Amino acid sequence: MSGAALRRVVFAGLATIGTGAVLVAGLLLRGGVSARSEPSAAEAFLARRLRHCAIPRGERERPNPLPATPANLAEGRAHFADHCALCHANDGGGDTEIGRGLYPRVPDMRRPQTQSLSDGELFAIIKNGVRFTGMPAWGSQDRASDEATWKLVLFVRHLPDLTGAELRQMRELNPKTPSEADEDREEREFLEGG
Repeated sequence: MSGAALRRVVFAGLATIGTGAVLVAGLLLRGGVSARSEPSAAEAFLARRLRHCAIPRGERERPNPLPATPANLAEGRAHFADHCALCHANDGGGDTEIGRGLYPRVPDMRRPQTQSLSDGELFAIIKNGVRFTGMPAWGSQDRASDEATWKLVLFVRHLPDLTGAELRQMRELNPKTPSEADEDREEREFLEGG
């Protein structure tokens, strides 16, 4: 490579880095580092593309090995109510105190942006988490954990069709604070004549 060609490559690289720095600075000046504003359409698009590319093709293309039986859906629903609803809400809409406070916001999992993901993508997101978001990695590297995660994938697919009865069942399975548990105990004792 000639000296002139090398200078052009270096200049192009520096120009790209400079442009990126200007864009990042613009974003920071526009909204700072606050988690209160919504990501721009460009940020959301870029984040979804990066997440897609970060999941290896072999994982993205994995089909769910479990059938959507009532038992598998019930187990996925119970797991979701106990572990996921704190951020994602029982209905998958993400309208919780924690979900509203995260940046980017917790997605409404009933919408096409989530429902159009492959089963393998959903599995990888649940199991491995998503960097630079509030989504942690869940599960261990064993078969039982994988089976529970696949059941969660089945339940995520079911979220758009969730019934009122299922939502009531989930409320009973949601974790309770100590004061809520005391209130429930006192109510039971009262109803039992204690």
